[in-house]
Amino acid sequence: MPISPKRWAVAAVPAAASLLLAAGAAPAFADGSYTIPIHQKLPLTATSQGVENQKKCADIPSSQDGWHFVLPGNSTTFVELKVTFEPGGEKTVTVFGPPTDKHAYVASEPGAKLTAASAKVTGGSVEWFNLSHTCPSSATVSPSPSVSSGAPSPSGSPSSSASASSSPSSSASPSASASSSVSPSGTPSGTPSGSPAPSGSASAPATGGTTGGGLANTGSDAPVGLIAGMAAALVGAGAFLVVRRRRAGAEG
Repeated sequence: MPISPKRWAVAAVPAAASLLLAAGAAPAFADGSYTIPIHQKLPLTATSQGVENQKKCADIPSSQDGWHFVLPGNSTTFVELKVTFEPGGEKTVTVFGPPTDKHAYVASEPGAKLTAASAKVTGGSVEWFNLSHTCPSSATVSPSPSVSSGAPSPSGSPSSSASASSSPSSSASPSASASSSVSPSGTPSGTPSGSPAPSGSASAPATGGTTGGGLANTGSDAPVGLIAGMAAALVGAGAFLVVRRRRAGAEG
């Protein structure tokens, strides 16, 4: 039974799709090369855990970190290798070996971190390339100088001098004002209110006060002038009575 043209068209569609998929799986470049990633998980340093270390990586000097990359098998070779270091940026390698072009060597600054790597290769059908080993630099990486080590000393000096200078002034001023309390007339302060005293007479100092050279406390609250006046009045009264009695005796 002959197949109709319609059935031929239906059968041709899947075949064409298969051809397109096969074309997409072909090498990305016309020369037969293709791009593959590195097999290890990044980022890495030359001394990261799990990375093999050796003393010599081709002609890379000991003042730099050396990186040795290698392709699996023997039918694939490097065409171009791109690696990115931090610090250092991206580097492109197009010269390979020794001993063959399946080996690649790259130098970086001591302690640099490998953050990305990819390779264009030709031949075979490998899926990745490997970091074979590293050759850490023998140079000593000097730490960055610390800036904050001398910062506390400037802020500590003024505070100590300020506290030392403020103490004497606060303790000296109350004692000076307490010891210099003398009234202009020479009479110590503390005269009881309501009992006027003649100028120059001494009054009893207040309790707890400091006498500034005034008269001693006699223990009596009466003013000295008042006592003297009363004594004079008594003497006068006595003299008057004596004179009166003598006159009365003379008349009798």
